[in-house]
Amino acid sequence: MAVLQGTEFFISKKVGKATTDYKMLADGDKIAVAVSGGKDSLTLLHILNDRRRFVPIKYDLLAVHIDFGYPRSYSARLIKHFKKIGVKYHIKKVDVLKKTKKKDINCFWCSWNRRKALFETAHRFKCSKVALGHHLDDITETILLNLFFQGEVSAMVPKQELFKGKITIIRPLAYVEEYMIKRFAKTLGFNFTDCSCPNSDSSRRRKMSGIIRDLKRICPEIKTNIFRSARRAKKDYLL
Repeated sequence: MAVLQGTEFFISKKVGKATTDYKMLADGDKIAVAVSGGKDSLTLLHILNDRRRFVPIKYDLLAVHIDFGYPRSYSARLIKHFKKIGVKYHIKKVDVLKKTKKKDINCFWCSWNRRKALFETAHRFKCSKVALGHHLDDITETILLNLFFQGEVSAMVPKQELFKGKITIIRPLAYVEEYMIKRFAKTLGFNFTDCSCPNSDSSRRRKMSGIIRDLKRICPEIKTNIFRSARRAKKDYLL
């Protein structure tokens, strides 16, 4: 029986609750874990890999990194890490700079193309599930972003079936706050990276993060409350 301590125990427990609450995992699953090289995806990979030692559900992992061919490539560093922890991996190379002008690249474009490449890879390796490293902060910030800038009530859901159930997206870190992930990554000495996109800009998301941080001073449960609000809508009070 594996014995986890400190931050890892806390995160693993939260992951266990999220995967149970949303029935994310089933015996025999083959899961493609999207690994960008950042702290979130590396933490997700580590926790899912470690939990295989003691959870009753048996599943396989495939670490998938989408390499867009940017000048700062993390592929070599990630391959070394995957081998170190004994996880199967695949590097999907998509040289976007050959077909797309730098000025046309933005976060939406990057996210859409990365997701497309990820799904294609999952299908190729017969992975029925794709695990993404979005955490509680990402989800609550997205709810506010959609409310403020899109005029709609919507969120990143912890589990979402796509293509008539052929692929299911799961977000096992849905209950985990970002500060815990930062602490865990630091403890393990992860040499994690920032976004390598040449036009990366997340100013709106940073603003949402600031709003939530300010509100947390008077409402410590603000993140949990925002998260819960997406599934506790009172239909009689909706327009």
